[in-house]
Order: sequence, then C-alpha cells, then structure tokens
Amino acid sequence: MKSNKQIIAIMMVVVFLSMGCEQDFDEINTNRVDPTSESIDPTFLLNNAIIGLSFSNGQVVYDMGIVQQLITPNSGILSGANYNQDNRGATEMQWNDYYETVIKHTGDLIDQLSDRPERSNLLNMARIVQSYAFMVLTDTYGDIPYTEAGKGYSDQVVLPRYDAQEDIYLDLIEQLKGAVEGFSSAAADEDGEVLYAGDLDQWRKLGYSLLLRLGMRMVKVNPQLAQETVQYAFNGGVMESNDDNFVIRHDNNFTSPIGGYLNGSESNNFYLAEYFVDYLSSHNDPRLESIAVRYIGAASGAEQTEENASTNAEDQIGMPVGYDNVSIEQVVSDMGLASFYAFSQVDRDRIVTISSPVFLLTHSQTQLLLAEAVERGWITGNADDFYEEGIRANMEQMAFYGENATIETSDIDAYIATNPLDGSNNLELINDQYWVSSFLNGPEAFANFRRTGYPDLSPNTYPGQDISGDFIRRLTYPNAEIAVNGENLNEATSRMGPDNLDTRVWWDQE
Repeated sequence: MKSNKQIIAIMMVVVFLSMGCEQDFDEINTNRVDPTSESIDPTFLLNNAIIGLSFSNGQVVYDMGIVQQLITPNSGILSGANYNQDNRGATEMQWNDYYETVIKHTGDLIDQLSDRPERSNLLNMARIVQSYAFMVLTDTYGDIPYTEAGKGYSDQVVLPRYDAQEDIYLDLIEQLKGAVEGFSSAAADEDGEVLYAGDLDQWRKLGYSLLLRLGMRMVKVNPQLAQETVQYAFNGGVMESNDDNFVIRHDNNFTSPIGGYLNGSESNNFYLAEYFVDYLSSHNDPRLESIAVRYIGAASGAEQTEENASTNAEDQIGMPVGYDNVSIEQVVSDMGLASFYAFSQVDRDRIVTISSPVFLLTHSQTQLLLAEAVERGWITGNADDFYEEGIRANMEQMAFYGENATIETSDIDAYIATNPLDGSNNLELINDQYWVSSFLNGPEAFANFRRTGYPDLSPNTYPGQDISGDFIRRLTYPNAEIAVNGENLNEATSRMGPDNLDTRVWWDQE
C-alpha cells in the first residue's frame, strides 16, 4: 500500500514538472544572443555586405595590371598581369571575398525579408547591393553561380549550378528595375544603413546608375536591349553629384584592403605603369600630382623615405610593363635610375592609406557613360557637357582622399579647356577618361577596357605567357570550385569556353 502511494506521488511530481517545462518551453529555448535571431536588426546584414564590397587585393595583381595602371616586376605570389600568367591564388580573391561575405549576407537578408513588406526598402537596398556584386563577379569570371548562390542557409544549396552570363544580365536588369520601382516612403525608414543613411532618392539614383552601366556593357551583343536599358536608366534619374557616389568609407576599424596591402608586405613591390604616367603627364593632367609619388634616387625599398619623395608631375616616371626583376635592371640602367625602386608609385600617404575610401560607382563614371550614350544617339543631351562634368567630378573627387590630394578649381578649368572632345574620335576620348576615372577600381577599368578597347594599349610582351591573344580576357575559377563543385563548373565551361585567361565573357565579343 505504501509502495503504491509512493508511485502515485512520484507520477504527480513528474506531471507537474512536465507541465511547467511545457509552459516555459519557448522562453527557455530562445537563444537571446544568437545573431540569426529575429531580435537582431537585419540592417546589420546589409551593412556587413556593403563593407564587404571593397575590392580584394586580386585587383592589384590582375585588373590594374591588365589595364596598365599598376605593375610589379616581381613573381611568385605576385605573378599575374605582370607576366600574363595564371595565378589562381590571386584570381580567386574577388570570388572568395564576394561570395563569402556580400552574397552570403544579401542572400540571407533577402530570404529573411521576403515576407516582411514593412521592411521592403531594406529588401530593395539588398537587391541593389547584391546586383552590384554579381555584376562584378560575372564580368570577372563569366558564367557563375547566380540563381542558387547565397542559398546555403535558406535552401541548403551547397553546390550551386552556374548560370550563363547572358541570363544573369537579363535577370540583373529585372532585379534593379524592381528595386528602384519598389522603394516606398510608406515602408520603414532604414536610416541605420551605412551607405546613404536611408535616403531613398540616393538609392534610386544608385540603382539607375548601375542599370546604365549594365546597359552600356551590352553594346556589342544586344544593342537594342542596351539602348532600352540606358534610356530607362537615364529617364529614371542617375547620380547628380559626388554626394551620390557609391563609396565605401574606411577607418582604423574597417580598413581598406588595398590600403592595407600596399602599406604592408607589398609596399615596395607595385609601381605606376609607364603608359598611365605618360598619359597623365602628356595631357598636363593635375591628377598626376594627386596620385603619384616618386622616391628619387632610391636604391632599395628602405630608401623610399620622405626625404627623397617627390609628388611633382615633372619628376614622375612610370615603370614599363613586360619585365621581371632581372630584366628590368637593363631598363633601369638605360634610364639612369638608381634601381626600380625609383619608379613612381601610387602615394601610400594620401591615396591608398588604410582608411582611404573605395569608390565603386561614381558620378564621374556615370557622366562619361552618358556622354557615350549621346554619341551613340541613344539619349538626348550634349556629349560635351556630360564629358566635361565627368572629368570635373573625378578631379573634385580627389578631395575625398584629403587636403593634400585636392585639385584646385582653376587647374580643373584649365585642363577641361585644353582637352575637349574633338568630334573625330570622341568615343576614344570619353573612354580614356573613363579609364582614368576608374583608377583604383580595377574590376571596372578592366571591364570597360574589354568592352571598348580603350585606352589603346600596347600588349605586354613578357615571354612565357599563359595567353594566346594580346590581353587577358577573364580571370580563372578558384581551385576549390574545381575540387568541390567540379560538375557544375564543367557544365559552365562546356557552354562558355575553357577555364583559362583567353576565354571571353559573353559581352566581350571581337
């Protein structure tokens, strides 16, 4: 009898405890510090994605070398555009940086907000940021994971298929149109985002300006769609001043990748290319003194000191391309220099500090594209006005790097007066200026060079190249993709062409 009473008592305790656990189950099992919890503002995901947009150091090894703005005579981990060689340790950098940060964060954010109409503005901001990242990726590599990318968390897709670049472009146009048309003052104010502090007008102008860039990229492969896209962007309203620039601002906590790279172990390895310096110098371009420094008489990296530094335009000497650190010595001797350390560099104290801004899409670039669109008869307006405003905006943009890089208004006026469009080769003049305006934006300078053929560069003739043509046309896929996602990658290359530096992306037709 006593035993039965004990059993009943124990059962009552168990029932009571189980009811208590069920009553508080949700509260007890909610992780209040989990960053994926709904208690965390999804704006932080967008901000992380925006900060992650700063270009990888791969642009120094490849993009900026291909368009002959920065070059190194050194090999090893720095091999790339200097020798026209395939160095997958560098070609994979942009891929890894964008997929692992930008695409991941925007993918998660878009999934979170798909059924939250009150946060539709944040959703559309994420769509623009993601579209920008995908455009850089597909322009750099060709066919890439797109439809299934960024869905590892939401849909457990760990081996995404590759989409054809043409299909990607068609969808990017629709994504951007949907974003700019979807912004609404009735939705939540997203003033916590770090780019425009929630200013919807500026976000719209960014979306339309990116559409303009997309449209112009298709000139050779789908001119009708290109024209329609450009007209839609122009009519919608693109960037109007440098205040609208798509720029990533850095500080000592969120440092510039290229600033850290060129001020760290590679501080003595990269130099301004000869063609770039000669172009600026021959046109009396005041940007040369903002960008360049030369350490006169430096026989080693250790002798690149403030005492022998000159930012005067007449002192600048660019490094020729096509040489290694042995063959460059004969060039150095013929030029009467102490060593290759005495060639001009981008100024690490002004332009590429660890806190320097990184410009992704600018008012200057936008105005120059509009000048080209007028030349093609696609939009109304005066090409000269757009061209001059594009130059002025880029020169005024130098002030963002600090007082010592600022160009005087009188110098800007003088340059514009002596370097007008001439009516006979306007497309070349416009796109030469686009090349200068895109300095330190390697992916865009590389893409526009392939699209237009300007500037008219002489090929790098270094022996032992990994290309059969005159210039690198794309970057190669990461080794990790070959090893892990090889089936999908092989399906892409069977459609696009071999995974080498020669294969042209969809819009880059001869």
